[in-house]
Amino acid sequence: MDGPKIDKTIFWMALVVIVAFAVPLVVWPAEGKAMLGTALSWSTKTLGWLFLWFTIGAFAILIYFAMGKYGKVRFGGPDARPEFSLPSWIAMLFCAGIGASVMYWGTIEWAYYYTGPPFGIEPKSQTAVEWASMYGLFHWGFTAWAVYCIPTLPLAYMYWNRKKPVLRLSSACEGVIGEARAKGFTGKIIDVLFMFGLIGGVGTSIGLGTPMLSAGLSELFGVERNFTLDVIVISIWGLIFGFSVYSGLEKGIKVLSDINLWLILFVLGFTFVFGPTIFQLDAFTNSIGLLIQNFVQMSFYVDPVAKGENIIAAVAEGNSYVSASGTFPEWWTIFYWAWWIADAPFMGLFVARISKGRTIRELIAVEIIGGSIGCWVFFATLGNTSMFFQLDGTLDMSALVADGMAPEAIVQTIVLVGDRVIPFGLPLLIVFVILAFIFGATTMDSSAYTLSTVATEDSGEPVEPARWHRFFWAFALAAVALALMYAGGKDSLSALQAASVVVAIPLMVVLIMMVMSLMKWLREDYPSLDLEQTTVKIPVSDTRKETPAE
Repeated sequence: MDGPKIDKTIFWMALVVIVAFAVPLVVWPAEGKAMLGTALSWSTKTLGWLFLWFTIGAFAILIYFAMGKYGKVRFGGPDARPEFSLPSWIAMLFCAGIGASVMYWGTIEWAYYYTGPPFGIEPKSQTAVEWASMYGLFHWGFTAWAVYCIPTLPLAYMYWNRKKPVLRLSSACEGVIGEARAKGFTGKIIDVLFMFGLIGGVGTSIGLGTPMLSAGLSELFGVERNFTLDVIVISIWGLIFGFSVYSGLEKGIKVLSDINLWLILFVLGFTFVFGPTIFQLDAFTNSIGLLIQNFVQMSFYVDPVAKGENIIAAVAEGNSYVSASGTFPEWWTIFYWAWWIADAPFMGLFVARISKGRTIRELIAVEIIGGSIGCWVFFATLGNTSMFFQLDGTLDMSALVADGMAPEAIVQTIVLVGDRVIPFGLPLLIVFVILAFIFGATTMDSSAYTLSTVATEDSGEPVEPARWHRFFWAFALAAVALALMYAGGKDSLSALQAASVVVAIPLMVVLIMMVMSLMKWLREDYPSLDLEQTTVKIPVSDTRKETPAE
């Protein structure tokens, strides 16, 4: 086994927690699904308001950092230069944080809102169409990327400016809990919570992207889409991941992300040119107007009346309040915010590692504005194209989604686009499948890299985690995703949503402590407005040496 030693306490604690979560889902799938459903219902009904306040607070604090005096602070110091070019940096940031999920939801999310719209809108009406086209932009927009950005700032500042040798959430909380607790049992608990959250969040992403890829392979090779094919898909991801691991961060994740960027441009460009271009532009323009006009209302939308009616009806039938049917914000917005929160620490650790030489303001702008626009392009092209086929009667996409065939609806969208002008449906589908494979492999790679980094022993110097260690956590990610899909069966979405919501609850506390630590450090290191002349306080015992990426 090559590479540095593992931190046995963090490694084994995390492994025990993850096994205790995943094994019951496989051994008792029906009971496991019911348990996840109860946890999801309790969390959204009891703490839904907290998720909404947390995310809008994250957005507000980033505006403060970007517009204030600390926006010019550069990670690594005033003279630090970026490790990666701007295009590669953006590509790595976007591909690692989004994965194949944006291809899934960006194409078909509108169908769920079309048949079950918010605010009491009549299903399948013209108003429902307009809101369905827009709501995905909200769930994948400014607030979502603000949640991603929140942990990145304290982690990057801790690593590059405070010269901490290991990227860990516990170290980023040091300003609040103190160095002794950060290095002690309290810090271990924080890091294990992060790893559990990452496994749940990324497991959800893999679990959503896998059926879409299986449907693509089913269409290409004429085989049945089933759980066995899902296992094959994740195995192929493992092979791609293996290439990346043995190539290192510089050649592995960077190369995959660069390839992904070009494939994205091709698929989206083809869809824009040969798809219903005018409808895409009209619908996107209308959606931006709706988003701006209703942003505040959607950010605080809890739908308490419908929630109360559902609970009263459940209790009247002799059931507990958690068994009441969910409302639109409980089923969608709260799930999304929890999903982003669960993935946020991973995103923070990975982006912090690749953001040397970038300023706080630059990082916030790229994540919030660049990340949002990157997601919106998928919704504007693939999503509106799929909706166009629904509205012109080409294919009833909403019926496929209602029957649990959302992956097939996505595949048919791509095939129909390819065949609009020339018989190019299957070639375009092949490119789409390759893109999704690389997207998923990039997410798995960066996630495994982050998990293994956190579970690596702190030697006082920055080190690359062992290759076997990264393979192990990639296997754990795949196993949890398969367990969630197996427990959920055909309706795996509810199990995947439950996993994200449950693991996000304790992480909100950790993220708040990280922001408090950052504020304390910035006030200590920059007591005046002169950001160029300050001397950062680095512990005397620090022996960190910068080493190039593997």
